[in-house]
Amino acid sequence: MNDTANAAPPKALGHIRVLDLSRVLAGPWCSQNLADLGADVIKIERPGSGDDTRAWGPPYAKDGAGRDTSEAAYYLSANRGKRSVTVDIASSEGQALVRELARHADVVLENFKVGHLKRYGLDYESIKAVKPDIVYCSITGFGQDGPYAHRAGYDFLIQGMGGLMSVTGERDGQPGGGPQKVGVALTDLMTGMYATVAVLAALTHRDRTGQGQHIDMALLDTQVAMLANVGSNYLNSGKPPKRWGNAHPNIVPYQTFACSDGHIIVAAGNDGQYQKFVEAGGRPELAGDARFATNPLRVQNRDTLVPLLAEMVATRTRDEWIDLLEARGVPCGPINDVGEVFANPQVQARGIAIELPHPAAGKVKLVRSPMKMSATPATSEKAPPLLGEHTDEVLAEVLGKSAGEIAALRAKGVL
Repeated sequence: MNDTANAAPPKALGHIRVLDLSRVLAGPWCSQNLADLGADVIKIERPGSGDDTRAWGPPYAKDGAGRDTSEAAYYLSANRGKRSVTVDIASSEGQALVRELARHADVVLENFKVGHLKRYGLDYESIKAVKPDIVYCSITGFGQDGPYAHRAGYDFLIQGMGGLMSVTGERDGQPGGGPQKVGVALTDLMTGMYATVAVLAALTHRDRTGQGQHIDMALLDTQVAMLANVGSNYLNSGKPPKRWGNAHPNIVPYQTFACSDGHIIVAAGNDGQYQKFVEAGGRPELAGDARFATNPLRVQNRDTLVPLLAEMVATRTRDEWIDLLEARGVPCGPINDVGEVFANPQVQARGIAIELPHPAAGKVKLVRSPMKMSATPATSEKAPPLLGEHTDEVLAEVLGKSAGEIAALRAKGVL
C-alpha cells in the first residue's frame, strides 16, 4: 500500500501561526484566507461576548431541531478554520498571555483604533520587542497617520468618502436616481484581500531576510485604489465620472433590460453583436437604421434607441431571450437572486457551497474558499469556532499551561 499516495496534500501555510486580534469583517476576512491556506489561526476574543458579529443576527445557524443557535450567519461567513481563545486584554494577565502567544506566532493581525493597543502593550513596537521578526498587520479606517487617522471608519462610510457611491446607482434624473452603496461590504472585503497579499509578501521577505515589519492597511486607501479605471479616468481627464446605473458610458446596448418575467443583461460589445441582438428580437430595421449603425452613433442616440430595445425585450421571457442570444453569440445573462446562484449548475459543479460539522448546529452550510490550487489546495475543513472553544487547547499546546493554571486564570476572569 502506498501511504504517500493517500496522504493529505500539503498546506501552503501549514508552517505559519497567526494571532488574530481582529473582529467584524476586514481583519477576519484576511485571517480566514490564511486559515484556508493552512495557517493555524488563533482568534482572540473578549470573554462572554466575542466578535461583534456573533450577535449580528438573525439569521442564525439552526440546530437539528430547527432552533436558533448562538452562531449568527454573518459571523459564520468570515471565521471558518480558526481556533477561538477568550482573553480579557484589559487585564494585565490577559495582556501577558497575548504577548506570550505572539512569541509563538508569525503574524499578528489587529483592527483596533490607532494607538488603542499601545495602552495594553500589544502594539507593534511592544510585540516586536518579544518577537523581532513578527509580521504585524494593522487594519483601520484611515491608516496610522494623516488628519483622519483617529477617526472610526466603517465600510458604508468609506464607500461614500472613497468615491464608490458616486459612481454606483441610477443616473440623476432617472427614477430611483442617486448614490447607492454596494450590496455587500465590498471595501471591508477588498481591504481583507489586500491585507492577505501584504501578509504573504511580508512573510516571504521575512523568510529571505529574517526581518519582520508593520503593515498599515486602511479602508480608505483600499477604496481609492479599487476605483481602478474610474480613478485613472479622473486623474487623466480632470472630469469626475458620474453614475450610469446599469448602463455603460461608452457602449450601447450594454445594460439590463426587463423581460416579461424578470431581467437580463445584454452586453453587445460590437456592431455585429448589436445586429444579432435586434434580429433575434424581430427588429432587423434597428440594425439598418443609420442612427444606430455604429456604437458611437448608438451612444449619441442612446435616449432614442434604448426605449425601442426595452419595448422589444419586454415581449419575451428571460429564458427565451437567453436561449436566443446565446445561440447567436451575443453576451447575455440573467440577474439571479442568491437562491438562484446556489442552484446554478455551474456553481454546484464547482462545489462552492459546503457543509461542515458543527458542535452546536450539527452541521453548518458555508461557502468554500474560491482558491483552487493543484499542489497546495485551499481547504475549508473546520467550521467557525464557538466562543472560546479552543482556549484550554491552545494555552496547553502553545504555552504549556497546566489544567490548574488555566483554571486559575479562568477563576480570575482573565479567560
